[in-house]
Amino acid sequence: MDARHREAVCEHRAMPLPSALVGSSTDPVHHVVDARWTMAYAAGLADHNPRYFDTTATAGIVAHPLFPVCLEWPVVLDARRLVPRDDLPPHELARGVHASHELTIDRLVRPGDVLTTTATIEGIERRRPGAYEVLRLDTVDADGIRVCRTRMGTLFLGVDVDGPDQPVPSELAPAAPGPEHAQGRARPDHATVVAIAPSAAHVYTECARIWNPIHTDPAVALAAGLPGIILHGTATLAHAVSAVVDHDLGGDPNRVLTIAGRFGAMVSLPDTLTIRIGAPTPGAPAAAAPGAGDPGAGDSAPRIPTPGDPRAGTPRPGSPPPDHRHPDRTALRVTVANGAGDLAVRAGVIEHR
Repeated sequence: MDARHREAVCEHRAMPLPSALVGSSTDPVHHVVDARWTMAYAAGLADHNPRYFDTTATAGIVAHPLFPVCLEWPVVLDARRLVPRDDLPPHELARGVHASHELTIDRLVRPGDVLTTTATIEGIERRRPGAYEVLRLDTVDADGIRVCRTRMGTLFLGVDVDGPDQPVPSELAPAAPGPEHAQGRARPDHATVVAIAPSAAHVYTECARIWNPIHTDPAVALAAGLPGIILHGTATLAHAVSAVVDHDLGGDPNRVLTIAGRFGAMVSLPDTLTIRIGAPTPGAPAAAAPGAGDPGAGDSAPRIPTPGDPRAGTPRPGSPPPDHRHPDRTALRVTVANGAGDLAVRAGVIEHR
């Protein structure tokens, strides 16, 4: 995030966020997913992969790997209502900055799915810029089988924590990856450049059904201390996922297992994104405590959750233990820079089978 914006918002300390809220959950939200929605999401990213559009294919179509953000938005809003207004009034809740994002995919969403999503506050702790909250978002199908899980980190700038820190338990993080087994040489980074149109945030807003006026209304964005409307962080991350699917996965989004990253610099409109994909790292996923997307939170990579996390919902019956579910998993390091060369997504990792 822009340092001047951060400092302007943090001039005084606001009412604290109670750590006693950890464990609180929203009511479930139900969705019936149709092809119009999944195709619109991919189209909003200008991602023309036929696996998102070709309804004549025998296997049908699937949603973009980051489509779960569309399902999660209503419960993200509902989670804000878990905080009593006397503890954190609406104008202070509005200080929340989407700082980190970690998605574990059990399977891609498909048209026809009837899905249920619930949000749980999983961690609240103090960070130098403010209170850091981790929201766990669980999505299950009509049979109660988990489809995906997200851990979304939000930094409430200038807000303190009331009560002891309750961070996400470190035991949820798997082991770090082993050394590359390439023959002594790592692949050089691959770079993809994506032009972001002036209307990109408006298009993404409607296609994803994620309505936040800081992305579409200049007056609201300026009142929030921003220089103008900015692109959604999830749109920026989704462009990185599309680049990985095209360059490394043979165009097959079904191979994506986990997506994680920390958000940094803003993407103004219009702008240009430079997506860099590092050399593949075979073995287990990268591990670290959740980052807060701010220099005050440390520079460690985001923790990649394990598909069999016992707190993440019901895994598919008969699934092997999580450490053996995808023995051939590979991690790719990804960064996204805006037109000024500042990192909009840093410490990114995309795992695939």
